[in-house]
Amino acid sequence: MVQRGLKSSLIGIGCNFVLASFKCVAGVVGHSFALIADGIESFSDVISSSVVYFGLRFAIKPPDSEHPYGHGKAEPIAAVVVSLTLMVAAILIAVESIQLIRTPHPVPQAYTLWVLLAVVGAKVLLSRYVSSVGEGIDSSAVRNDAWHHLSDAITSAFVFAGISVALWTKNPAADDWAALCASGVILFNAWRQIRIPFEELLDRAPAPQWEQEIRAVASSVPGVIGLEKCFVRKVGFNYYVDLHVVVNGNATVRQGHNIAHQVENTVLQSNPSISHVLVHVEPEEELLGPLGKR
Repeated sequence: MVQRGLKSSLIGIGCNFVLASFKCVAGVVGHSFALIADGIESFSDVISSSVVYFGLRFAIKPPDSEHPYGHGKAEPIAAVVVSLTLMVAAILIAVESIQLIRTPHPVPQAYTLWVLLAVVGAKVLLSRYVSSVGEGIDSSAVRNDAWHHLSDAITSAFVFAGISVALWTKNPAADDWAALCASGVILFNAWRQIRIPFEELLDRAPAPQWEQEIRAVASSVPGVIGLEKCFVRKVGFNYYVDLHVVVNGNATVRQGHNIAHQVENTVLQSNPSISHVLVHVEPEEELLGPLGKR
């Protein structure tokens, strides 16, 4: 399943490099500084897709003596790096746009509009493909990479509008203003996208239905009287579960041990995304006060 993410990253690296080179050359020849800035932003996509690729490669490494819980945290770290790269690209585009607005330069050539139309179409298709892969493998890094592709399409759309206005009004600063507007949109969405991997790094609990389903499965195991605690956290592409199950206080240690193992196996089999279950056994009397209340 993760191989799909690796494949989408490699496709993104190749497409971004070709499109970025195409935009930079067309921008230089066609006198569109906004298109050059757009091409530079596309080169940042090459970097972000490379980060995602190597992040995924590292995240799927099995546990070892120094990393007994595996290397799954590399995946949200890669997502954070992608968002930070996008922020830096947006700031650089904004700074460059402001400088170009104040610097006289020729009006862009009309054929640059056709270049941008082709780029927008290609980036939207690439974004949709990468996004579907990210949703399929539940990867915040791949989802952020998809947004990076979409942000490139948004930038190119703004540049298209700017060049159109520049050609219509004969004012070359119009495409620079368009690039400046695009940088603001990119920066805002990069900030919004960075929250998800940060939450994963801080072990935020997933959607409530995860806990509800796990509690239902664990409660169905014979010998389980109730559940005191159920904690779920996402580590890379897998989920880790901590359970406190309540059993009969008169049960032997071996009986409690067998119930715990049965709960662990049942929860693991209920969802392939769950890779680790830690079960703690609580005797029923210990959870009750003198009047039978918690």
